[in-house]
This record gives sequence, C-alpha cells and structure tokens, in this order.
Amino acid sequence: MDIVDKIITVIVNPLLTLLFSLAGLYFLYGVFKFIQNAENSEKRLEGARHMLWGIIGIAIMFSVFAFIHVIRQTVGPSPYNETPSLK
Repeated sequence: MDIVDKIITVIVNPLLTLLFSLAGLYFLYGVFKFIQNAENSEKRLEGARHMLWGIIGIAIMFSVFAFIHVIRQTVGPSPYNETPSLK
C-alpha cells in the first residue's frame, strides 16, 4: 500500500490541485467576461458559459477527490488515519 500512497501523494494530489485551480480560474475568467460585457448579450452569454464549465470542472475535481478518498478508505487504512496503539 506504500506505493499507492506515494503515487497519490506525489502525482495525483498535485495534478488534482492544478486542475482544480485551472477550473477556478476558468470560472473567474467567465465572471470577468460576464461583467465586462454587460451591454452585449452574446458576450455575456459566452461569459455565462465559461462560468458554467468552470463550475462543472470544479464539481468533477471534487468528485475525483471524493472517489479517491472512498477507494483509499475501502482498500485499507491510510497511514494518515492510523489510530494509536494501546500498549
């Protein structure tokens, strides 16, 4: 299980963080576009689409994070959640 924890810690978590950040930035870009083009309905709709896809991206990242957490809890105890032994 040590190799799986290393893969998750070194590869998956930074990748999820990067993708989560990109989705958040995409959402903020949509908000900026929406506010900047308040008088143009086409551009405002484009900004709303960016916001929608940003929210979808954030939801997907949360789902992936939750899925990984459930799998780790199902497969075995994580070294981060070990209970102290009674000696």
